[in-house]
Amino acid sequence: MTWTSDGQRFSEPGNDSAVMAAWERFLDGSGRPDDALRSLVEGSWLRCREHNVDPDKRSAPPPVAESRLESLRNTHAELVDASAPVMACARDFLAETGTVMALADTRCTILSMEGDTRTLGAAENIHLLPGVAWSERVCGTNAIGTALAVGEPVQIHSAEHYCAGIKRWTCSATVIRHPSDGEILGVVDVSGLSETYNRQSLALVVTTANRIESRLAMRETELRLQLLEAALPYWSSATDSVVLFDRRGYPIKANGNAQAVLAALGADLDLSRPRRMPALALDGDMADLPPWLRPEWLAPVTEGGERIGTLLILSLPSLARTRKPAPEAAERPPGGFEHIVTGDPGLRAVVRKAGQLAGSPVPVLLLGETGVGKEEFAQGLHRASPFADGPFVPLNCGGLSRELLASELFGYVDGAFTGARRGGLIGKIEAANGGTLFLDEIGEMSMDLQPHLLRVLEHGEIYRLGENAPRRTDFRLVAATNRDLRQDVAAGRFRMDLYYRVAVTSIRLPALRDRPGDIALLVRHFLAHFAERHGRPLPAVDDAVLERLVAYAWPGNVRELRNVVENMLLVCDGDRLTLDILPPELEDAASPMIPGTAAPAAGQRISEVEADLIRRTIAATGGNLTRAADRLAIAKSTLYQKLKDYGLYEEVSLQRGQRLGCGR
Repeated sequence: MTWTSDGQRFSEPGNDSAVMAAWERFLDGSGRPDDALRSLVEGSWLRCREHNVDPDKRSAPPPVAESRLESLRNTHAELVDASAPVMACARDFLAETGTVMALADTRCTILSMEGDTRTLGAAENIHLLPGVAWSERVCGTNAIGTALAVGEPVQIHSAEHYCAGIKRWTCSATVIRHPSDGEILGVVDVSGLSETYNRQSLALVVTTANRIESRLAMRETELRLQLLEAALPYWSSATDSVVLFDRRGYPIKANGNAQAVLAALGADLDLSRPRRMPALALDGDMADLPPWLRPEWLAPVTEGGERIGTLLILSLPSLARTRKPAPEAAERPPGGFEHIVTGDPGLRAVVRKAGQLAGSPVPVLLLGETGVGKEEFAQGLHRASPFADGPFVPLNCGGLSRELLASELFGYVDGAFTGARRGGLIGKIEAANGGTLFLDEIGEMSMDLQPHLLRVLEHGEIYRLGENAPRRTDFRLVAATNRDLRQDVAAGRFRMDLYYRVAVTSIRLPALRDRPGDIALLVRHFLAHFAERHGRPLPAVDDAVLERLVAYAWPGNVRELRNVVENMLLVCDGDRLTLDILPPELEDAASPMIPGTAAPAAGQRISEVEADLIRRTIAATGGNLTRAADRLAIAKSTLYQKLKDYGLYEEVSLQRGQRLGCGR
């Protein structure tokens, strides 16, 4: 925080007599306060007069009953729990300064106090106690009430207080805000008798508030992970639009087409700029629901019998305004996705979701194995979006060093580092201005680069490497990954705040082995494409070849099938594709991954199957990791990460050494 020197933020003890004279003139109406009075204080005095506060008041009202105070503490339990260790640390320190620290709620009621014992005794004389409300309406100008009135740090000293009985005190306070949306949750105050005045008291309360907010942010992350886990079963629906709200009524996750359905309903809820819906909070009132939202669309999320959040489930068939499309229209893919070749009902539903979502500018996260066609969907989202006239800029975050990825993303200025291109380089983010940025394998981005991308997404500004002036940029982000980013967040490999940014909505693309009916369609599509490209006649395909292709598990998905079809076309001598030109890995489709790979045993874990596949692939390629990654259809950096995850480094190193003649 920047401290101003214009006299508005800090009190000036030397002006006490002038401020007192201004107060007397203010009360008898003989004139406007003079320059000795800060505008902050004058504004507060005007509010006090408007609320008919008694300037002769000697103290605050008595505290509420202990049972009521305990109820208030329970209501604000998260704030009290986050503040307790921070205030406890200040206890001994404040004893040396003759001051006390108070925590108050948004109605200015003090919830707890710590500090100098003697000062606590003096505070009782003016009812500066837990259970007492110190609002401006009740107690006149004071740091707690005035800080909450203006929403920023304030310092009120001696004669600046409005009520006569409090003018022996000096106090500093600032508000505490929620880390998600900046909502004011309470206020922290440091008070003492006038002789304890110190400008540093204001810095102390600001630092204390920051520490409390940091603890609240940590707790918020824990609660969100708990809520996401509890709500996980609801994300498998292919027909429903789902939005998950936390205990405060704040939306934290939505599925692929939720924003489009909300827009169709006329809902004033933009998931790219989420805000609270108080009616959906755990203590909210259903009578306050907006007109577009029906109570029957809401479902509680519970854990251990306790409600921890709320789901808004919009079942498309139940929406009153949804019309049933004509059969021929239902089969036609939405604009922008005509290039997606499929007859599979599941993938068609995914395409429809993507088409509904394309019109919204919110970020989209594409989920699926390597080679399922995530870039094809990203291009479809671009073509069907308001950014269609702008550029489509793809960047694969895997396989690039940290330094190279940084320069590719953000660009650099002339002379930014040794070897920098003369004249500098425009980065992919800046190049995507007005269009779509597609970040493939975003899960491979290093942790130290993630905050820089997050800042771009939050503020719409980019700094080239070596540059101090920001550049404005506006683009639609589509990200893709074959990793489980939620597990990466839990393991500390991916930032939670960036995950929430890139996964505002998500689309999961099915693997090719889960839609075998599409294989024949894709084979014919790719044959026609490559026959035209290479100037070859279009061959027929033997039924036995199609049977073998359908029986294969396709670990590389559509990309692998595309490569196989092109290879078969190029080596075909006649007018038919026959079994004898199948690639070696397809010669025995009963062992589809790698020749010699056994089918998974009953109860065998997916991780064990994948580790065994990697081990056999590396063996089949003679220890060549580049070829192994290519055969597995994953980035080399992903292969290295999996070797680390599965503890295969030593085994692979020994295997490679033996093949090179270095083993014993």
